[in-house]
Amino acid sequence: MVNLRVLRDIEPVLAEQSANGVEVRRAYPSESDVIAHWVRERINPNWGVASEVALEQTPPDCFIAYRTNPDGESSVVSDENLLGFACYDVVTKGVFGPSAVREDQSNSGISTALMLSCLHAMAEANYPHAVIGWAGSTDGYSGRA
Repeated sequence: MVNLRVLRDIEPVLAEQSANGVEVRRAYPSESDVIAHWVRERINPNWGVASEVALEQTPPDCFIAYRTNPDGESSVVSDENLLGFACYDVVTKGVFGPSAVREDQSNSGISTALMLSCLHAMAEANYPHAVIGWAGSTDGYSGRA
């Protein structure tokens, strides 16, 4: 259970990711096919369905992280540059997850940026707290909210 009224500031986390050539943002509905395919093939087939559910909401309840172009410009999200995703409100309101990053990005801070993006979106929607569900490895989350 996370108290959404006392969240860590997200701006420094997003700035660090940006400095590393990674953009973290809310997914666009038009990216649903790419994201769901990536999740199904690289992470978990069932979570592909979860990402589709999150992307059908308005606004989408899914955030993504992807590698930008070398010049720092945003690029089209693809199977090659997608690094991670995080959803909330998939099973029921107030639940964070599922969330995952590419295995080679497990210590990059991307999981923290994705989690905080979701938690801040939930706080902006006036949720008083969130439950972190689907917690496999908690290495990327411990003490970081």
